[in-house]
Amino acid sequence: MSDWIKKWYKIGIVCLLIILGCGAGLLWDNYKSEREVDSHIVINQVRLKVSDMMLYLERYNQEIDDDPEIQDTLQTMSEEHEVSLLYAKLDGRIIFNSSSNNTIRQVDLTTALHYDLYHARVEKDTYNIAFPVVDEVTHVQVGNAIFAIPARTIFIERTHALPLSLFIIMTSMLLIFCCLIFLLRKKIKRDIIHPIQHLKDYSEAILRGDYGQKASYKTMDEMGEVYTVFDQMRLEIMYLSLRRDEQEQAQKELISNISHEIKTPLTTLKAYIEAIREGVCSDMPAVMEYVEVMHNNTEKMTRLTEDLLLHALKELGQISVTLSEQYSRDMLIAILQPIAHYVRTTGVTFIEPQDIPNVLIHADANRLEQVISNLITNALKHTKAGDSIIMNITLERGQLKITIADTGEGILPQDMPFVFDRYFKGKLNSNLRYEGSGLGLSICKHIIEAHQGSISFKSVQGQGTIFHCLIPLG
Repeated sequence: MSDWIKKWYKIGIVCLLIILGCGAGLLWDNYKSEREVDSHIVINQVRLKVSDMMLYLERYNQEIDDDPEIQDTLQTMSEEHEVSLLYAKLDGRIIFNSSSNNTIRQVDLTTALHYDLYHARVEKDTYNIAFPVVDEVTHVQVGNAIFAIPARTIFIERTHALPLSLFIIMTSMLLIFCCLIFLLRKKIKRDIIHPIQHLKDYSEAILRGDYGQKASYKTMDEMGEVYTVFDQMRLEIMYLSLRRDEQEQAQKELISNISHEIKTPLTTLKAYIEAIREGVCSDMPAVMEYVEVMHNNTEKMTRLTEDLLLHALKELGQISVTLSEQYSRDMLIAILQPIAHYVRTTGVTFIEPQDIPNVLIHADANRLEQVISNLITNALKHTKAGDSIIMNITLERGQLKITIADTGEGILPQDMPFVFDRYFKGKLNSNLRYEGSGLGLSICKHIIEAHQGSISFKSVQGQGTIFHCLIPLG
C-alpha cells in the first residue's frame, strides 16, 4: 500500500506539474501576444518596410513642400506599403500628409513622436511609429517621419495551434488526475476503511469474550501485518483468559483441598484430645503415642497453612526476602537439625552433608529454611520407609550449591516441564504419603531467584530425584 501510494503520489505530482506548465504556457502565450509590440525585431521589420520611403525623404526633404510630383510619389509609396505618412519639420509643422485628413497643420513633437511599439499604439490594430529624417547631404536631422501602420502588415498572423494543444493536454491531465482521485478513494475504502471496520467487529467480539473469530486478511501488506499482529493479540488474550480461568479454578480447588486436608488432621487431633480427656489412655506410654499422632497432624496442618500463606503473599507480591551478609555454616546447621530429626521419624534415612562450607553469602535464613523444608517435604512425598534422602552442600564456580537427592520413585517424564508451576501436583502415585498443595516448588523457585540464584532438578523414574540450588557468594 505504501508503494502504491508513492506511485500514485508521483503520478499525481507529474499531472499537476503538467497542468501548471500548460496553464503557464497559456498565460505566457497570452502575455506574449500583448507584449509582442516591445520586440525590436518588429521595429526592424517596420524600418525595412518603409526604408525606401525614408531614403526618398532624406533625399528630397527640401523639395517636398514645393514639388507636387514628389508628394504624388510619396502618396503612391504610402498606398503600396499600406501605411500613412506624416512628415513634420523640427518645429512640428506638417509638410506632407498622405492621409485623407489634410486639416492637421501642426503636431506637438513631445507627444506625437514614438520610437517604440508599446507607446506607438493608438488603436487596437494601428501603430504610429516615428523615425528621424536625416538630410542625405548635410547629415543633419531635418524632420520626423511618422508612419501609421496597420498591425496586420507588421505582425505575423498568430496561430492557435499551441494554445489549443496546451489546452488539450491540460484537460487530459485534469481528467487523469480526477481518475486518480477516484481510484485513491476506492483504494482507501477497499483497503483501509473496510478492513478497519472488520477489525472493529473483531474487537467487539473479543470484548464480549468471543475469541473464536480469526482475523485474516487476503494480502500480506501493511494492513495484512496489522491483521496478523491483531490475531496474535487475540490468541494471546485467549491464552491469558484460559490461564486466568484455569488459575481461578485451581485456586478454588486449592482452597477446597487445603480445607479438606486441614479438616482431616484437625478432626484426628480433636479426637485424640477428647480420648485423652476421657481417660482412654491408661498409662504414660499410651499418652505419648497419642501425643505423637497429634504432633504429626499438627505438623501437617502447619505445612499446609504455611504454603497457603506464602502463596497468598506471592500473589500480592509481598513475599519479603531480606538479604543479609552471614556465614553459611552456622545458618545451615541451624536449619538442618530439626529437619533431619523430622525425616528420621518418618522411617526415611536422612544423610546429612559431611562438611558445610563456611563462606559469606547474602541470604535470608528464614526463606532458605522454607526452601530446604519444601524440597525435603517434596522428597518425602516420593519416598517410603527404607528409602534415603541425601543432602550435600558444596562450592561450585563461586556459588554455594545445595543438593537434595532422594531414592524414591522419581517424577513422571510428562510432569517434568510443569513442576515449578503453581498448583501443579502431577499424577501422584497412590503409594505417596500425602498429597501436597502444588505450591511448594513454585515458592522455592521464587525465593531462590530472589537470592539471585537458580534452581534445577534431574529425575529418573524409579530411581529418584535430585534438586540443585545455587546461591551466589557474598
